[in-house]
Amino acid sequence: MTGGDIAGLIAAGVFAVLVAIIAIPLVKLGGVFDQTRDSIKDVSDGITPILSESTVTIQEANKQLARVDVITRNVEEVTGNVSSLVSLFAASVGGPLIKLASFSAAVRAAMLSFRAAKGDDADGTARRPKKPTKTKH
Repeated sequence: MTGGDIAGLIAAGVFAVLVAIIAIPLVKLGGVFDQTRDSIKDVSDGITPILSESTVTIQEANKQLARVDVITRNVEEVTGNVSSLVSLFAASVGGPLIKLASFSAAVRAAMLSFRAAKGDDADGTARRPKKPTKTKH
């Protein structure tokens, strides 16, 4: 064996040791990748039903919102009708009531002035002259 052969054997040995040293972390890294793949698969399997349920939930919420929208429109329409009815009632009954109130106030004022001129009190009893009071001196 020549010096070149020995150097070649030493280089081959060093290369084999280097490959062995590098192989250990690569094997461990492969295990990490396997665990990562399994974890991603588990998460994916768990998320799929959740996404399906959330899709159904959102669809049901949209249906309920559509119903609420219809109810809101109906309430808006009823509110408008009630407002119109109140305006109509105020216009048709309010005017005559104001006239009736002013008429009754005028009648009351006339009666009070008539009674005052006649000499009666407001309750309809005749006024009596007051008796002179005796004063002590």
